[in-house]
Amino acid sequence: MGSDWLALAVSFVFVFAAIGIAEGMRKWRGYSTDFTRKFIHITVGMWSVGTVLLFDRWYMAIIPPVSFILINFVSYRQETFKAMESGDKGNLGTIYFPFSFSIVIFSFWSRPHLLVASLMPMTWGDAMAAVLGSRYGRFRYTLWGTTRSLEGSISMFLFAFLATFLALWLFPPLGPGLSLLYALVVAAIAGLVEAVTPWHLDNLTVPLVSAVTLYLLAG
Repeated sequence: MGSDWLALAVSFVFVFAAIGIAEGMRKWRGYSTDFTRKFIHITVGMWSVGTVLLFDRWYMAIIPPVSFILINFVSYRQETFKAMESGDKGNLGTIYFPFSFSIVIFSFWSRPHLLVASLMPMTWGDAMAAVLGSRYGRFRYTLWGTTRSLEGSISMFLFAFLATFLALWLFPPLGPGLSLLYALVVAAIAGLVEAVTPWHLDNLTVPLVSAVTLYLLAG
C-alpha cells in the first residue's frame, strides 16, 4: 500500500508539473494555448505508462484521473489553468479525457498492454491531427458541424497506429505480429470515429471505442 501512496503523490506532481511547464511556455515564451493544450494532452496521456508501472491497485490508480475530472471542471469554469483552456465554453475535452482514462483503468487494470494502448490513439493521434492539420491542412471537410482536414485525419491514423503498436508490443503478452495487426485496426477505427465525432466529444469517444476494439480483438 505504501508504494501506491507514493505513486499517487508522483502522479499529482507529474500532472501539475506538466501544467506548470505549459503555463510557463504560454506566459514567457508566447506559445499559443492550442500548443500548450496539446502539450498537456500528450503528457497526461503518457502518464498511462506510469500508471501501470507504479501502482499496485486499480482503486488507487484511478484516483488521479477521477480527481482531475473535478479539477478540470473548475478550471473550465474559472479558467484557472489558462494553458489548457481553449476559451470555447462548448469544449469539455479536458473533462472528458480523465473520465475516459478512469474507465479504461477500471476496465483493463489486469491487462496493462490494453490499458496503455487504448489511450494512445487519443494521446498521440488526436493531438498530432490537431497540430499538423491546423498547420498543413489544405483539404478540408465538414461533418456534423465540425470542420477537419484530410491531412489531419491522415496524421491521426499514422500517429495512432505507431503509438498503439508500440504500447502493445512493449507491454507483454502480444508479439510484434499481433501488435501490428491490432494497431492497424484500432488506428483505422479510431481515425474514423474521430472524423465523425461532433462537439468536441472525441476525448470521450476515441479512447472508449479504442478500448472496446482492443477488447474484442484480444478476447
